[in-house]
Amino acid sequence: MDLLRRASIRYSPQLNKFAKRSFTHPKLPSDRLTAPSALLHGIHVFHCPDEVGIVAKLSECIASKGGNILNADVFVPEKENVFYCRRCMDCVHMSNPCYNFSEFVFDPAKWPRDQMDDDFSKLGKMFNAMRSVVRVPNLDPKYKIAVLASKQDHCLVDLLHAWQDSKLPVDIIAVISNHDRCANSHVMRFLERHEVPYHYLNTTIDDKNEGDILNVVKDTDFLVLARYMQILSGNFLKSYGRDIINIHHGLLPSFKGGNPSKQAFDAGVKLIGATSHFVTEELDEGPIIEQMVDRVSHRDNLRSFVHKSENLEKQCLAKAIKYYCELRVLPYIKNKTVVF
Repeated sequence: MDLLRRASIRYSPQLNKFAKRSFTHPKLPSDRLTAPSALLHGIHVFHCPDEVGIVAKLSECIASKGGNILNADVFVPEKENVFYCRRCMDCVHMSNPCYNFSEFVFDPAKWPRDQMDDDFSKLGKMFNAMRSVVRVPNLDPKYKIAVLASKQDHCLVDLLHAWQDSKLPVDIIAVISNHDRCANSHVMRFLERHEVPYHYLNTTIDDKNEGDILNVVKDTDFLVLARYMQILSGNFLKSYGRDIINIHHGLLPSFKGGNPSKQAFDAGVKLIGATSHFVTEELDEGPIIEQMVDRVSHRDNLRSFVHKSENLEKQCLAKAIKYYCELRVLPYIKNKTVVF
């Protein structure tokens, strides 16, 4: 106790001085108290002939407006023998194509959305860009899509729930099918609850109802075929004129026709997969966006085999749609894609 008393007496002046100190915060200039503007996320893709200074100019454009690049990816393919060499002989600036993908944040008060379009448009003209697209997800409208599906529900249901949970940056404005679903089915009740129209358009060998489909989808940005088991004609593709994303199982081309999963199961395959691609006039041979695989074994029965296959299809299709909406997919050569 004596030690404690002596310590208290020894340090009491310092403690008293400390207790008397003011804890009032120093005054700050009024401008420092102003809340900063909320930063927004932007995406820009740029496809142009390769030349020196492209990345520098794009970076300068964003930085000069107070933006900050979060992610940038550039792809300049090697010369592909005759094809590219012949193209570049006509014009010295057309050596290799350059693909650029940038994600950035910016202050909309310093860089208005309309001004951003103008700035990137000027850069596109400067570099003779084949494509220059900018997107601000929080400001720009979501992509309007229609989903076409046949009898199988797994991909359609997965897309509907992903849309409901805001996991996909799209608005589903219609579901089209050549299969007449029961009014009390899960899909129909879901669509009714969310006021999404369902269009049953019966198809025959001679009539695919493509005119009616075109009327329904005329205001969409792109289409999704969620296991739609009908072939869209070349006339339909030309009339629609926008991208169409398809999904199919990865059992092709070995197991065609009816019930390919049963065929593959009976053959004892060890790998199954799914492919998501753009639709072209060549059946299931459009540019590939995403592919996924999974292993199966002798321990799988037909039910687990099909379950794994359907899960791959759902995941692969959702990824392809997400990549497309995030501007990660660009055409490359004739039948390929660049996916950043």
